[in-house]
Amino acid sequence: MENQEYGSIVGSGDAPYLNGLTARYGLVTGMHAVTHPSEPNYIALVSGGTQGVHDDGVHDLDAPSLFDQVESAGRTWHVYEQGFPGDCSTVVSAGAVADGPGQPGDYARKHNPAISFTSISRNPSRCARITGLAAFDPAAADFELIVPNERNDMHSSSVRTGDDFLRAFLPSILESPAFASGSLLIVTWDEGSSNDGGGGHIATVVATPGMAPGSRFDGPMTHYSVLRTIEDAWGMPALGAAADASAIPILP
Repeated sequence: MENQEYGSIVGSGDAPYLNGLTARYGLVTGMHAVTHPSEPNYIALVSGGTQGVHDDGVHDLDAPSLFDQVESAGRTWHVYEQGFPGDCSTVVSAGAVADGPGQPGDYARKHNPAISFTSISRNPSRCARITGLAAFDPAAADFELIVPNERNDMHSSSVRTGDDFLRAFLPSILESPAFASGSLLIVTWDEGSSNDGGGGHIATVVATPGMAPGSRFDGPMTHYSVLRTIEDAWGMPALGAAADASAIPILP
């Protein structure tokens, strides 16, 4: 999700579904984005650093990523980018199309971190794992990154629009056998509207089967904490700044 400060989500009457999830599952209370604007946060989330990216431009990066780690561990990944044109497209943006639940909205490359790594963008078999959202399958891969279009992610719309999208979409995960078998769902934002902590104080909802309703995870955390949580869960080494980050203490 995009561009909302913690206080715009948590306790907001415009986000009833999200607040229902925090009551049913859990909430990370001290999460901060790494920086501004959007793209370096997405890069940080999957590589443990911004890799020198300080804007929302086109970048072709030669660096290890979470996608590489997942494959090296013998697991699979898939990226669902709502509105993505397909065919390993590297376009900067694409116009609004209907693609799964929610409203039609624009696709933006700056919100697609996988395509910025040349080991993916220049490898047809790997970049074929980036698709639109209409064919979403919660059991298609071990790790799945889902990025809504620029309306459904709250970037170019309201908090309520994004909340409505999540209400329509997330049951396909939460009510699936794949989730019941022990999956972890994380819903987070790329950045907030302030400079608090570097990129703003952001909400992060976490859900896994059997967790205590209304769980709260306090303490300072960043996007590197999300990366570290995934790496620790699968016994993978920490990339970059994830080595110094605290994992979300949700998994045994």
